Amino acid sequence: MNRLKSNLIRLAVAVAAALVLTAQPMSAQADVAHFTLKPNPAVVNCLGVVGGPAPVAHVTVTRGKLNDTLVISAKNIKPGLAFDMFTVQRSSLLSNGAPDPNFTNFGFAWYQSDLQANSQGVINATIKTILLDQIFGFDPDFTGPVNTFHLGFWFNNPNDANVDGCVFNVSKPTPFNGEHQAGPVAMISVPNAATNLGPLCTNPDTSHTPAVCHP
Repeated sequence: MNRLKSNLIRLAVAVAAALVLTAQPMSAQADVAHFTLKPNPAVVNCLGVVGGPAPVAHVTVTRGKLNDTLVISAKNIKPGLAFDMFTVQRSSLLSNGAPDPNFTNFGFAWYQSDLQANSQGVINATIKTILLDQIFGFDPDFTGPVNTFHLGFWFNNPNDANVDGCVFNVSKPTPFNGEHQAGPVAMISVPNAATNLGPLCTNPDTSHTPAVCHP
C-alpha cells in the first residue's frame, strides 16, 4: 500500500507539473501573415490613373519549412509601370499611413524582385525566401545583424514619378534598382502601432523597449 500510495503521489505531482507548463503563456509564430502596403502620398497621383480609384496592394506571406512564400497583388496602378521590390529596415510612413516626420532613411535594404503592372494596372508576383521573423542582413565590418521587417516597392524609372502633378528630382535618383538609378518609394508597409515593428515580424517581444522580434 505504501508503494502504491507513493506512486500515486508521484503521478499526481507529474500531472500537476504538466498542467502548470501548459498553462504558461507560449510565444506563437503565425504561419500566415496578411498586410497591405500604403502609397507614398507624394507620388500617389503618378502611381495610379488620374481620376481613377486609389492604388491598393495586398501581401500574404506563408511560413515554410526551409523558406517562406510571399505573394503580392496590386491593382489600380498606372498600366505598364515597372517597380523594384525590397525588404527594408524602416518605413517612411507612420502606422496610419501618413508620412513620418522623423523619417531619415530606410536603413538596411534587400532587393527581392522586379514588379510590372500589366495593361489593366494589375501586379502579381510570388517570391520564396526567408521572410517571417528571421529576415536580416549584416556586414561584420560595420554592424551586427539587422532585421528588415518592412516591404515596399520603388519606381524603376525616376521619370515616372515626375508626372501628373508628382515632383521628383530625377537628377538625384535613389539606389533602389539594379542600376542604382531608381525613383522614390511608391508603396510600403507601415509599422505596428503598438510595437513599431514591420509586418514581417509575427512574434514580437514587448518586454524590451523598443520591442524586438522572436526569431
